[in-house]
Amino acid sequence: MGVNSEEALFLENEAFCEEVSDNSETEKKSLEFISSGNLEIDKKLEGGIPIGSLCLLEGAKGSGKSIFMQQIMWGALNQDKKVLAFTTEKTSRNLLNNMESLKQDVSDYFIIGRSKIFEINASYVEENPELSNNLLERMLECVNECEEELILIDSLTILAVSASENTLLNFFRECVKLCDKGKTILISVHGYAFSQEVLYRLRSVCDSCLELRIEQVGDKLIKTMEIQKLRGAKKTTGNMLSFDVNSECGLK
Repeated sequence: MGVNSEEALFLENEAFCEEVSDNSETEKKSLEFISSGNLEIDKKLEGGIPIGSLCLLEGAKGSGKSIFMQQIMWGALNQDKKVLAFTTEKTSRNLLNNMESLKQDVSDYFIIGRSKIFEINASYVEENPELSNNLLERMLECVNECEEELILIDSLTILAVSASENTLLNFFRECVKLCDKGKTILISVHGYAFSQEVLYRLRSVCDSCLELRIEQVGDKLIKTMEIQKLRGAKKTTGNMLSFDVNSECGLK
C-alpha cells in the first residue's frame, strides 16, 4: 500500500526526531566527568563536573565555595588527573592543611607535582588594582601552557572588581577556548563583584553554573547549592542540594 504525502511527511519527521534523540543520547554518553569523590554530590551533578567545561561557582562569603573546590580537587587527583589551583583566598600551606583536616590530604600529590598551587596576594592587588588586567592575561598564558587538565580559580573576585569589563569578558571567552582544547576550568566568584548585566553575560558563556547560598531553616543555618546550568544534564535548572562540612569526610 502506498503512503500519501501527509503520511510521508509524518514518517520523515519521526525519523528526524529519532535521529536527534539518538545524537543527544550519544553526546550524553560520550561525556566524561571529574568526580567530586562524593557519591551523593556526583549523583546530583549527574556524574560530576563535565570534562572540557567552564564552570562558574557563585556564592557569598562562607557559603562553601572553597570547600567545594577542594572536594573537586580531591576527586580529580584520585582519578589520576593533574590539577592547577590559583588561590587568592589562602596560602598554599593553609589550603593543604585545610584539606588534610577534612581527611582529604593531597600533600603527596603536591610533592610529586601532580598538583600545583599558585598564590595571588589579594592585599597587594587591593593596593594596586591596576594590576588586575595584567594578572588575568598572565593567568590565561599560564593555563594555556600548563599540562594540568583541571584548573581551579578560587576566587576571581579580587581581580574582577578592578579589571575592566572588556578584559573580564575576554578572560571568560578565552577560558572557553581552552576548555575546547580539553581543559576543565572552575572559577569561584562573589556575585557582588559584577553588575547584573555582566553576571548574566558570564553565565551565558559558561557551560555550567552553580550557586551556593547560606539559608536559615528553623534555628539552623544550612548551606545549599542550586545547579542553575550543567552541561549535558537532563535537568538544566532548579536542582537543589543541601550540604554540610564534616571533619571526617569533607562535604556531606
